[in-house]
Amino acid sequence: MNVLLTGAEGYIGSVLGPVLIERGHKVVGLDTGFYRDGCLYGSVREPPRVIHKDIRHVVEEDLNGFDAVVHLAELSNDPLGQRNPAVTYRINHLGTVALAKLCKAVGISRFVYTSSCSVYGVASGGPVNEESPTNPQTAYAECKVRVERDLSALANDDFSPTFLRNATAYGASPRMRFDIVLNNLAGLAWTTKEIKMTSDGTPWRPLVHVLDICEAIACCLEAPREVVRGEILNVGDNNQNYQVKDIAEIVARAFPGCSLELGSSGGDNRSYRVSFDKIRKLLPKFRCRRDAACGAEELRDVFDRIRMSRVDFEFRAFTRLKQLQYLIETGQIDGECFWIAPSRQARQVGA
Repeated sequence: MNVLLTGAEGYIGSVLGPVLIERGHKVVGLDTGFYRDGCLYGSVREPPRVIHKDIRHVVEEDLNGFDAVVHLAELSNDPLGQRNPAVTYRINHLGTVALAKLCKAVGISRFVYTSSCSVYGVASGGPVNEESPTNPQTAYAECKVRVERDLSALANDDFSPTFLRNATAYGASPRMRFDIVLNNLAGLAWTTKEIKMTSDGTPWRPLVHVLDICEAIACCLEAPREVVRGEILNVGDNNQNYQVKDIAEIVARAFPGCSLELGSSGGDNRSYRVSFDKIRKLLPKFRCRRDAACGAEELRDVFDRIRMSRVDFEFRAFTRLKQLQYLIETGQIDGECFWIAPSRQARQVGA
């Protein structure tokens, strides 16, 4: 299958591209390059060729010859989305819908959209499933809900969008992220030997390893189209619903000599447990093969192998919000997150 992978140089994309190639797919990446400054370690796996282009600049000619699009390229995570909600809506919602319409117009039959379990927001009681009401708490999550709604309306016999609501990702990637919970705690455990929680850690979060996300995407691409057309699937495992304090304890155990201190309640009120029964039924080949303990140990081994320093851990390119702020403050991108031409940058500096 000929696959266009947007966000190919991001946290998930830099792992997913080689996985799809190894499974026999022909992959071309597309990425605007916001995070190319950050590479935590080299990869021995073959990456796809990458076109450096903003998704808002994609035209029909860019899409010729592809059978499927896997769409990862958005402003990712809640704090980044809240920096400027209006821009987040224009990129994550309107930009994604425009891309999907172009795909449909040129005859691309599969569109795999990576949504998020954050759409559930605050959910009391038992585990929520794909039929449960959404309760987005941020612009990022609200955009996910809007995209699911608008792309569902495009679905027909010739165009098959699928929506994968990923649990919170974790695990090693060359284009690392340290602004997601388990990865952040592991970085703190390695560099400071202590985890000091600002909350009591009682909220619930489902977790999923980045390689298991890749497995879900691959299984979705390889399933019969009629099976996945218009479907919403939570991506994760029922056994990986954790309270944040449990995640902290798992990480602390994986890093010898690391102390753990819980805080008081307050702060982020998002809390939800999620059912992952549907993906097991619809994609029977999919299984989560890793858990939080495995992920923490993997990160410890990676940090040890590359001798990761605190400077590495705190580098701006491994935190989405810090990197975007840096690119804006240094005049490399504008307020709409478009790259600024070098000649225009020179004029701005001269001014």
